[in-house]
Amino acid sequence: MKLKLNAQVDKYLIDGCMRCKYGGTPQCKVNNWRPELKTLRQIVLECGLTEEVKWGVPCYTVEGKNVVMVSAFKDYASLSFFKGALLIDKNKMLSKHGESSQSVRLIKFTTVDEITQNQDVLKDYVLEAVKNEKSGKKVETMKNPEPVPAELLQAFENDPAFEKAFYALTPGRQRGYIIYFSQAKQSQTRIGRIEKYKEQILNGVGLNDKYKRTS
Repeated sequence: MKLKLNAQVDKYLIDGCMRCKYGGTPQCKVNNWRPELKTLRQIVLECGLTEEVKWGVPCYTVEGKNVVMVSAFKDYASLSFFKGALLIDKNKMLSKHGESSQSVRLIKFTTVDEITQNQDVLKDYVLEAVKNEKSGKKVETMKNPEPVPAELLQAFENDPAFEKAFYALTPGRQRGYIIYFSQAKQSQTRIGRIEKYKEQILNGVGLNDKYKRTS
């Protein structure tokens, strides 16, 4: 089967994450998991998904809708399912995506052998996710007034310490940041806002705390 490869993903596998400050350097996480990422990519493409790059990492879509990402973390490579909470998970391979999402689920890998031994099972997960997306199924979540923007979720993936600091903020401070980041219409603007306030969040400071102190 001839697979349609995206040149930007080829670049990701060579140079690393495009939105990571370590991209193109020996410190980039992609360097640790390049064979695993290539193997996961092959499996997903064999399921007939469209390969794109979103948030600086390989993202696989069906009919324009996000289904799964192939990602490199510090301690593992993974398949990240956007609506993983809908998957049956009869093989008990899915992990919750930290504290940040009620929907996303991961399957983690540390060797190519793990992946190849489970490739048929992984295809079943991917195809089930595709079926769920095509059917229009939605994840039923606890009521949350503002969804976390995808760019912030990606920032959490890139920096677990940042995620921990964000969820250590009071709910009101979290909500303030989420609203502010989400108000930007362009993805690049949302990314810029997140980067601008990252240090402030790591220091436990809310978006408008400085104005409260001034008043």
